[in-house]
Amino acid sequence: MSDKDNKGSMTVAEAGRKGGETVRNERGREFYETIGRKGGATVKAERGRSFYEEIGRKGGETVKAERGAKFYEEIGKKGGDRVKATRGPNFYEEIGRKGGQKVKKLIEEGKRAARAAMAAQEGAAAPAQEGAAPSTPTTPAAPSGETAGPGQNE
Repeated sequence: MSDKDNKGSMTVAEAGRKGGETVRNERGREFYETIGRKGGATVKAERGRSFYEEIGRKGGETVKAERGAKFYEEIGKKGGDRVKATRGPNFYEEIGRKGGQKVKKLIEEGKRAARAAMAAQEGAAAPAQEGAAPSTPTTPAAPSGETAGPGQNE
């Protein structure tokens, strides 16, 4: 074939780009968002969440190898500055407070679960002493600032 025969032809990449631009112009950006979500849901259903975790980790390792760890520091700073500009400095105070409340709640739940486990453990030890003389049950003293047991003052 001569150059004259190839005049006007385009590569597959060029044809794909041109077709994509035409679809975007006809259907809009939302179309691509919708089909992207559908495709993502299908892949998740077929391969599971771990697939996305794996490709994300691999991609992150590749970027780190190519650009260095400093790159993440820079984009994190840019993102933080953008959020601060968009939502204001009080946003960080608000989410910090919410996070602190969540941590406080989780600590309280952990303490409650630990007390319940201790009570269950003590209850399981009591039947082993059936041959012993009956005694009156005692409640261990609660450390200052805590309740004596589950279900009290919670």
